[in-house]
Amino acid sequence: MFVSRIDSRVAVLTLSRPPVNAISEQWLELFDAELDRLAERGDWTVLHIRSDQKVFCAGADLREVRERLADPKGPDRTYAFVAGIQRLYRRLERLPQVTVAEIGGAAMGGGLELALACDLRVAANNAKLGLPEVQLGLIPGAGGTQRLTRLCGRAVASRLILGAEVVDGLSACELGLVHWSFPPFDLARESEAIVRRIAGLPAAALAAAKSCIAAAAEPGRGGEVDELEATRRLMREAETRERVEAFLNARADDAGRRKQGAIR
Repeated sequence: MFVSRIDSRVAVLTLSRPPVNAISEQWLELFDAELDRLAERGDWTVLHIRSDQKVFCAGADLREVRERLADPKGPDRTYAFVAGIQRLYRRLERLPQVTVAEIGGAAMGGGLELALACDLRVAANNAKLGLPEVQLGLIPGAGGTQRLTRLCGRAVASRLILGAEVVDGLSACELGLVHWSFPPFDLARESEAIVRRIAGLPAAALAAAKSCIAAAAEPGRGGEVDELEATRRLMREAETRERVEAFLNARADDAGRRKQGAIR
């Protein structure tokens, strides 16, 4: 169901459950296990989640949905299943590493909620994204109502969720649902360039910045204090000191060259 590898500080987790990467109870367990394995390693800075199917993730496994619907205990089983998705996505959201979802095809329901739990989203222009659960008399309950509202605001969240609207990647980018959209044939290359660029940045600074950004969504948290503590902590990092010194030296050299040019 998953294929993973680590290369140049990028952990690539490929969703690989034909035909549509449906979310089942086993899928949740195996995804969690993949995160366990990654947690044991310290050689990655970015988690790049992608798919080798025509879709990114189409949401819940319909066979299991049918089973729960026929079970007298179906509502309780559904509660437990959705709670499991919430736990997994919350764990993903709280990783100190940067997470990037590459959406090459449909990301519907729980599939889009997976992408929303990531820090950054890249989509193909023609990808389909939506939270259409109200059409079935349900809601996007795996974090969709919360994360989409925080990300895009109440107006956009209401439009997409209450209207059960499906948008393409280009429109999703205009709405702020994804950060970049590219033509389908360019998506893989552009996504890799983005994750490689981020992976080249200092891991400690990325983790601190991500934590401070998260604090902004918590009223009364006092994110400015988080920023101060993170700045003091980072200034003790050898990599930070090396990078700041190199920057200052480069600026000094540039100023010296400009001065010599003016004298001549």
